Amino acid sequence: MKKMIKRLIQVVILFCICLFIGSAGMAADEAGGENASNPLAKVKNTDLRWQYLDVDTGHVNDFFIDGAFMANDKLKLKYELHYWETDITGSSEHDLESVTLKAIYFAKDGIREDFKYRLALGLDWIVDLGDSVKGIGSGSDQLAPFGGLALGLPGGVALIPLVQQFLSYSGKDVNTTAFRLIAMKPLPKQMWIKLDAKAPIDWENDKAVPATAELQLGKNINKNIGLYVDGLIGLGSDKPYDWGLGTGLRFKY
Repeated sequence: MKKMIKRLIQVVILFCICLFIGSAGMAADEAGGENASNPLAKVKNTDLRWQYLDVDTGHVNDFFIDGAFMANDKLKLKYELHYWETDITGSSEHDLESVTLKAIYFAKDGIREDFKYRLALGLDWIVDLGDSVKGIGSGSDQLAPFGGLALGLPGGVALIPLVQQFLSYSGKDVNTTAFRLIAMKPLPKQMWIKLDAKAPIDWENDKAVPATAELQLGKNINKNIGLYVDGLIGLGSDKPYDWGLGTGLRFKY
């Protein structure tokens, strides 16, 4: 356990240093007051996160760093680095799980009647860092193009439908079409609530649908720091986990 914590701290420190250097001189505020929990928001942030997932054969503790910055007004770059502690193989194991690099191109922003909209196209590059013997990682490296539409509705409500295709280029075969719907609403006292529902169709496994839903409640402490908690649940007979919970600390630039 001490070795795992030491390694995790080293990884977090390294990525924080990289992001702080890359973000030097950027405005200390979210662009346009947008919330970084919206993946299509034009923001600059670093989130330090932990999620606990209860699965049929044990549990997963997912420690990860999740950040983004704007290369320019049209291009957003995101990254994630995941580190797992799990006992799903029957013994306690821990290791890096995956790293994801994401590019999001904002094709168009506009206003129609009483709502705003933003059309985005992007690509995820997912590199597996895990070890299947330990029960960590997907066993494949993947490319995942996606498209999404962010709608800004009256009352500050944001509705974000997305569709993404996951395809492996090495390792275990992956061919999954994922449908995702995010709904967000600001609350009094600088708080927000978010519902994130995902319904992937796994074409390689008899069209299984490992659907999940996540409810997030957060609060902006000030213009630079936010805190949030997550509640997660697996849905249907193909659910990837039964339930989960998590928390995150957000730094905004």
